[in-house]
Amino acid sequence: MSLKNLGDVSYFRLNNEINRPVNGQIPLHKDKEALRAFFKENVKPNSMVFDSITDKIQYLINNDYIEAEFISKYKPEFIEKLSREIHSHDFHFQSFMAAYKFYQQYALKTNDGDAYLESIEDRVMFNALYFADGNEDLATDLAVEMINQRYQPATPSFLNAGRSRRGELVSCFLIQVTDDMNSIGRSINSALQLSRIGGGVGISLSNLREAGAPIKGFAGAASGVVPVMKLFEDSFSYSNQLGQRQGAGVVYLDVFHPDIMAFLSTKKENADEKVRVKTLSLGVTVPNKFYELARKNEDMYLFSPYSVEKEYGVPYNYVNITEKYDEMVANPNITKTKIKARDLETEISKLQQESGYPYIVNVDTANRANPIDGKVVMSNLCSEILQVQKPSLINDAQEFVEMGTDISCNLGSTNVVNMMTSPDFGRSIKAMTRALTFVTDSSNIDSVPSIKNGNSQAHTFGLGAMGLHSYLAKHHIEYGSPESIEFTDIYFMLVNYWTLVASNEIARERQTTFVGFDKSKYADGTYFDKYVTGQFVPKSDRVKELFEGHFIPQAEDWEALRQAVMTDGLYHQNRLAVAPNGSISYINDVSASIHPITRRIEERQEKKIGKIYYPAAGLSTDTIPYYTSAYDMDMRKVIDVYAAATQHVDQGLSLTLFLRSELPKELYEWKSESKQTTRDLSILRNYAFNKGIKSIYYVRTFTDDGEEVGSNECESCVI
Repeated sequence: MSLKNLGDVSYFRLNNEINRPVNGQIPLHKDKEALRAFFKENVKPNSMVFDSITDKIQYLINNDYIEAEFISKYKPEFIEKLSREIHSHDFHFQSFMAAYKFYQQYALKTNDGDAYLESIEDRVMFNALYFADGNEDLATDLAVEMINQRYQPATPSFLNAGRSRRGELVSCFLIQVTDDMNSIGRSINSALQLSRIGGGVGISLSNLREAGAPIKGFAGAASGVVPVMKLFEDSFSYSNQLGQRQGAGVVYLDVFHPDIMAFLSTKKENADEKVRVKTLSLGVTVPNKFYELARKNEDMYLFSPYSVEKEYGVPYNYVNITEKYDEMVANPNITKTKIKARDLETEISKLQQESGYPYIVNVDTANRANPIDGKVVMSNLCSEILQVQKPSLINDAQEFVEMGTDISCNLGSTNVVNMMTSPDFGRSIKAMTRALTFVTDSSNIDSVPSIKNGNSQAHTFGLGAMGLHSYLAKHHIEYGSPESIEFTDIYFMLVNYWTLVASNEIARERQTTFVGFDKSKYADGTYFDKYVTGQFVPKSDRVKELFEGHFIPQAEDWEALRQAVMTDGLYHQNRLAVAPNGSISYINDVSASIHPITRRIEERQEKKIGKIYYPAAGLSTDTIPYYTSAYDMDMRKVIDVYAAATQHVDQGLSLTLFLRSELPKELYEWKSESKQTTRDLSILRNYAFNKGIKSIYYVRTFTDDGEEVGSNECESCVI
C-alpha cells in the first residue's frame, strides 16, 4: 500500500470512535485497536526489511540516506550489539497518535515516500551513535535513555541526526539589532538565512530609535520600529523553505520604548493593513519599574533609545531602566514622553484577550536570577531562552568591527514519568548532558557569525521536561496542590544538580570552561549559597515516598560541588530551559511540557487526513479526577508550579496561561462577574511577577463557541 495513498484503512475510523461515548463511557480500547490496525495495515506492509542491521546500514549509506562518517567511528560488531540491546527493551507505542506521529514525521522514508526505512529503534540507534561521536559506552547509555523514553532530543536533533541530506540540529535562534542601518540590514539578512534553514528567530528591536527621532540632526526623520517589523515579517514570509513552511519570528520591544503603543497596535484585528503584522509574533520586555508605576497608578515616561544611547554610551537594552528611571526622568538630555502606566497595562491585556500576544519577559527578574556576567535583553519564539548577549558593531561594508554574541537554542527534554523510574537518575542526566554537548559543539551557523560566535563561547543548551501532569495524575496528585509543587521543586533541583556535575566533569576533562566563567557567580561560589543550606530536600511523607531510592543531594554534597566548580569550572554557560512540546510529547505518550493538559481527549486536526483523537496518557477511571483541564484550573496554581521549577532553572520556562472567555467565579475570588476582563489578566501577570516568573508565553482563551484565541503553535522552538 502506497504511503501517498492511504486507501481504505480502519485505524482512523477506530481512533475516531474514541470520541463517541458508549453507555456514558469513553471507549479507550478503540485507541489500542487503532494502534494495532496502524501497524498491521500501514507500518508492516510498507517497511523495507533487511537481513541484519549491518545490511540495512550499508543500504542506507550506499543510497545516500545516512552519513557514512559517524557510522565509521564504530565497529560493526558493536552496532549489531547495540541494536540487540535496544530491541531487548521491547519498546511499544502506547497510543495511535504516538505511532502515527513517529512514522509520519520522524521515520526515514524512501525518496519516493512509498516505504519506511526506519523503526523507532533505528532512529534511536542513529541518534545514540551520532551524539556519542565514537564513544561506545556513551552510545549505549544514550540508546537506553531514549528507548526507555527518559530522554527526548528536540525535533530537529532527533529528526536529522545521522542523515545525509539533513537539516540543522537546531531550529531556534536569537539575534539583537542595534540602532543603525548596517545592523538592521545585517539582521534582516540573518533572518532570511535562519528562516531558510527552518529556524524560528527572536529579534530585539528595543535599541532602535523611535518614530520621529532625529537622524543626523534632522528632527522627525526616523520611522520607528513598525516599518522594521514589516521588513522582518516579509523576510520570514519570503524565506519559507521552498514554500513548504512559513518562516517564524518574534520581535521584542521594551515596555518603556516610545513606540510601544504602535508596536502593540500592529497585532490588532482592526489595524490598518499598512502596519498590521499577521504572522510575526510580539513580545514585550518588562522591567520591575513598570509594575511599580502601574500598581501606584502613576504616570510613566517612555525614553528615546537614541538619546539614552547618546547619554550612557551603550545601546538602550543595556541600561537598567528600573535603576536609572528617576535619573533619566530628571535628565533634560533624554527625550521622553508621558503616558499613564495603567493605560499601557490595559492595552497589553486587551491585546492578550484578542490575540494571545504579547509574550512577557520580566527582564529584571531574569537578570536577578542570572548567574552570568552580562545582561539578558530578550527571549526566543517560545519565551524560554534567557541568555546574556553582547551587541555587534558593523561597518558600512557589512563587516563585523566587533563581533557580538547571539544565541542558538540547543534543546532536549527529560520525560518526568520515566525519569522517576530511572535506575540511576544522575547517570541518565549525565548522558543527556553529553548528547546536548555534542549538539552545541556541532552547531555552526556560518551564515550568521554572531550566533556562531555566541554558541562557540557559551556551549549552552536547554534541558527541560515533559509529562509533569501525566506523572501527577498517575500518582493521584492534583496539579497545583502542595505535593505537586514540592515534587516539581525537588525534580528540577535534581536536574540542576546533575547537569552541574556533568558540566563540571566535562570542563575538567577538556580543561576548558565557557568564556566568562571567571566573572560568573559559579566561579566565586555564590550561586550555591541557597543550596548549601540543605533546604532542598523532600519534606512531606508523600514526596519522600515518590523520591524513595533516588539520591537527594544534602548540604555537604552541594558544598563539594561548589568547591569542584570553583576549582575546575563549568563547560556550559547555560544548561536548563523548559520549552513547550509539540509532536515529541505525543511520541513519548505524556502531557506536554510541565503545564496541565487542556483536554482529557485531545482533538488534533492533521493535514490531509482529518481529525485524530488523543486520550491523556494513563487516562482511566482512577486518574480522571486528576486530569483537570488547564481551562478549568485556577491559573495561579499553574504559576505556583512553574515558580517551583523556576528557582532551579538558569534560563526560563515557556509558561502559557489558559483561560476561558467566561471565567468561573469560584476559581478567582476577586471576580464579581464571570466574563473575562482585562483586570483578570493584569492580576495574573502581577501574580506571576511576584512569584518570580521570568516569562509568560501565550495567553490562550477558550471562547464560548469552542475556539482558542492565541493557540498558534511555535513549530520552530517546540521540543
